[in-house]
Amino acid sequence: MTQNNKSLEERINELENVRALRELVDNFSILADKKEVWKQIELFTKDATVDSYVNGDLTSSFKGTQEIGNAFEGFLANFETVYHSNGQHVVSINGNKAEGTLYCRVDLITNENGKKINNASAVSYKDEYVYENGKWLIAKRTSNFVWNDRRELNQ
Repeated sequence: MTQNNKSLEERINELENVRALRELVDNFSILADKKEVWKQIELFTKDATVDSYVNGDLTSSFKGTQEIGNAFEGFLANFETVYHSNGQHVVSINGNKAEGTLYCRVDLITNENGKKINNASAVSYKDEYVYENGKWLIAKRTSNFVWNDRRELNQ
């Protein structure tokens, strides 16, 4: 159905869903930055999967909120500061399911021998979402780390 053939109610519903999906991915990033992993996990379906690729190679794969939460918690504990900057987010909605692509820059700051080191990465996320119990959740997230830049921060 083209946009012109949709009723005003259908178009408003679609816009509300697009906005809710954007809030979902933004809240994911904000909670990661705060290291509030167990709140972040509430944004996933119970049987969600998270796969990460670096240079096209699968580097990690987690299933279920407990496994994902433990992995995120352990990973984020390595950094003093975590900062996500979300960019483009394009979604396609089909009933109570949706797919999306999100572009993000992630800065992970460590302290190594008194020096602040920034591990910056460009990440594209391919997501699958499900509408459950009145809200959108992440059912599958595939992270593709496109590039990484590691350097000392000038302070």
